Amino acid sequence: MASWNPRAEEMPLDEMRRLQFKLVKSLIYRLYSFNDFYRRRMKEHQVHPDDIRTLEDVAKLPFMYKNDLRDGYPDRIFTAERNELVRYHVSSGTTGKPTVVGYTERDIENWSESLARGFSSCGLGRGDVIQVSYGYGLFTGGLGAHYGAERVGATVLPTSVGNTERQIELMQDLHVTAIACTPSYLLHMGEVAEKMGVSIKNDTELRIGFLGAEPWSEQMRSRIEDWLGIRAYDIYGTSELSGPMFTECAEQRGVHIWGDLALVEVVDPATGEVLAPGEQGELTITMLQKEALPMVRYRIGDLTAIEESPCACGRTHPRINRIQGRVDDMLIVRGINVFPSQVEHALLEIPQVGRHFQIVVDRKGALDSMLVRVEVSEEAFSDKITELMVIKKVVEHRLRSSLNVGVDVELVEPGTLPRFEGKSKKVVDRRSL
Repeated sequence: MASWNPRAEEMPLDEMRRLQFKLVKSLIYRLYSFNDFYRRRMKEHQVHPDDIRTLEDVAKLPFMYKNDLRDGYPDRIFTAERNELVRYHVSSGTTGKPTVVGYTERDIENWSESLARGFSSCGLGRGDVIQVSYGYGLFTGGLGAHYGAERVGATVLPTSVGNTERQIELMQDLHVTAIACTPSYLLHMGEVAEKMGVSIKNDTELRIGFLGAEPWSEQMRSRIEDWLGIRAYDIYGTSELSGPMFTECAEQRGVHIWGDLALVEVVDPATGEVLAPGEQGELTITMLQKEALPMVRYRIGDLTAIEESPCACGRTHPRINRIQGRVDDMLIVRGINVFPSQVEHALLEIPQVGRHFQIVVDRKGALDSMLVRVEVSEEAFSDKITELMVIKKVVEHRLRSSLNVGVDVELVEPGTLPRFEGKSKKVVDRRSL
């Protein structure tokens, strides 16, 4: 696929590193001079901007955490004046204060540019119609995808979430060729479409999906692509960084992180030690050009690895592998670490089960228990108890082998587990009740 900005996207690695160092030095001096939070944090860790003499010296700088943003509510960490801001977005945090993110005009410009590069790398451009089924408003997903798509010349259909039958009608009537939404909502749309007598694969022109905002697996990608007849691309970002900012390219071998906009590290979640490329740990990002709310070594909580080998697309920027879960989404069941993505990976290898599952963790006496409720596929569903018991044993064995912990399994009829138009909620942890 043609590059949107070849000069930036195909920048030689040595030139990129020189640019990153220049941007880091400028950013750190600015924050130390004009931002009370960062100056105090650097002094606490006995580091001065003059100590950053190479790009590797970034590891000397202190980390930034989600709690720092909540403690700085609403705008105490901002470095732009209020009259320089053109927008606010606010996270939907479930505990404490929400996270407020401010944007200058240049921040919006870089956000749009980042997604324009990503979208064009997957073949989106003039002549395409993209249905943006992420939420609009305080949530960053909808507007981020919206502006990036308009930048590359695509026509945007801003459907947001909900009213699914109407969305499917519009997908047909307006000849939609691409969609941006959560993978769980796209699965839901596919099911609703079938109930309407519509095959997304055969009765629409949809060919591209930009799916994110929740963890999903390669097995889920394969199912979506086979069932709906599209190419499904991972899209990544968080509200603190701006919103969805980065995507895979047509090679589908990791999300490109534009090095002129962000410097990525992967660190050991327990020690904070920087890990080598290919080693899985916690993603940490420094936003190099953000004006309103700078982020230096921000620990996002997502688990991934950096891939620095050349990409066949010709773009030179580092990639991150598919997110394997979150540090704070990790379940500890009888001393074993369990991620919902592991459960999904195991279930999607079993043809007799459907696309939806729910994990229920409870405590019986002093022992934890984990129940996985999973829908049986339409083809395999039967009223014969013996056939269902065979499927149940297959699922239990597969999960036990994958998770290294005993799991109870409950098979349910197709269509009975909750569906979500936003982020899916796959875990119910009752141990705190």
